[in-house]
Amino acid sequence: MAVTFSDLHTESGLKSLDGFLAGKSYISGAKLSKDDIKVYAAVLAKPGDAFPNASKWYDCVTSHLAASFPGKAVGVRIGGKAAAPAEAAGPAKEAAADGDDDDLDLFGDETEEDKKAAEEREAAKKSAKKKESGKSSVLMDVKPWDDETDMKKLEEAVRSVEMPGLLWGASKLVPVGYGIKKLQIMLTIVDDLVSVDDLIEEHLTAEPCNEYVQSCDIVAFNKI
Repeated sequence: MAVTFSDLHTESGLKSLDGFLAGKSYISGAKLSKDDIKVYAAVLAKPGDAFPNASKWYDCVTSHLAASFPGKAVGVRIGGKAAAPAEAAGPAKEAAADGDDDDLDLFGDETEEDKKAAEEREAAKKSAKKKESGKSSVLMDVKPWDDETDMKKLEEAVRSVEMPGLLWGASKLVPVGYGIKKLQIMLTIVDDLVSVDDLIEEHLTAEPCNEYVQSCDIVAFNKI
C-alpha cells in the first residue's frame, strides 16, 4: 500500500513527515529506495531543528544518494503542489514531476534505464547546486490592532500566506504592554522569489490578514 505525503514545502507537511519517520531510517524499510528519492525531491530544503526525524533522514539521503537503490520500493504518494523554485530544484527534482497529477505512485523494481536516469539526475543535481538561488532567514514582529485581537487567528492568517520560496518557521507571543502581545515569527525565503516588503504590503497588511494585523516590522534579516 502506498504511503501519502502532502505539501512537504509547508510546516504541516514536514510535521507529518517527521512523525512518520519516528523510529525509522528510511521511508520504505531498512534501505534507501526510490520512495526516499521521491519524498526527498518534494522537500524544499533541509528540515529545521523542529523536525529532528525528518532532518536526520534528509541528511542520510543526501549523503548516500547514488545511482542505485538497494531497498525495495513499496510506493509512496506525494500530494500538494511543489514550492521549490525551478532553478533551485534543477533536474534532480524531476522525480517529483513524472506525470500530470499531483499525486504519484512509485512501484516496481529498478531497471537499467532507472539506474542510468538516476546517474544523469545526480550529475545534474551537482551542477544545479552551483546555480541555486540565495536564501535568507527573517525574524519578523507582527502587531495586532489591540488587546482584543485573537492572536491565534492572527497567526493562522499569517501562516495562510503561501507562495513559492516562502517557508514559515517557529513563532512565539511577546508581551508589548497594556495587555497587548505581538507575534514574533521566523521565515525563510528564496531571495529571487520573495520580497519581504511585498509580502508585508500585499499580503500581511492587506485583506484578509489586516482584519487582525495592524503592522509588521523586520527585526532581523540574515543571508543563509
